[in-house]
Amino acid sequence: MTTITTIQDLETLYDVAVPASLTKVVKRITPHYATWINAAKFCVLTTVGPEGTDGSPRGDTGPVVRLIDDKTLHLPDWRGNNRIDSLRNIVRDGRVSLMLMVPHANNVIRINGTAVLSADPAVTQTFEQNGKHPRSVIVITVAEAYFQCAKAVMRSELWTAQPTENLPTAGQMIKEQQTEFDAQSYDENYAEYAKTRMW
Repeated sequence: MTTITTIQDLETLYDVAVPASLTKVVKRITPHYATWINAAKFCVLTTVGPEGTDGSPRGDTGPVVRLIDDKTLHLPDWRGNNRIDSLRNIVRDGRVSLMLMVPHANNVIRINGTAVLSADPAVTQTFEQNGKHPRSVIVITVAEAYFQCAKAVMRSELWTAQPTENLPTAGQMIKEQQTEFDAQSYDENYAEYAKTRMW
């Protein structure tokens, strides 16, 4: 297999960037981007650290991130599995990216910037779900934002494709590594279990 090892070799494979793909980039959150961000209930948070990169799905019942001003976003760290991979990375290397999605919208908003973590009650207490508050909030400073071409979502038929049948369940994937694991009970009870640990 021949690999591409130089930028020059890479650029010879592609045409010049479409001008709009460059001019659409904004350095702060504009009113239209704000409307879009406020509608997004799901995003993927990408971080980088000494061990490599990490992509973490984040979701909420309302806006997944809170727009504080045109350069600042707050992303609460709601209850999860306590691996805290993304949070470890942010402490060591503040570079982050967000990919925000709105159901049935083909465009995706991408945000690049830097982040710090805050456990200040003045910040964490502003988020509440069922009487609970996040232990920390990711404070993101926006360097650039832009919408991603809709072709990827259109090609994948993300919002229109029929459900995929016969996918392995989470329980089955655990059992693949731990043969004694009770995959059936895990899968049957997870939805109710998650309700008690959502926040």
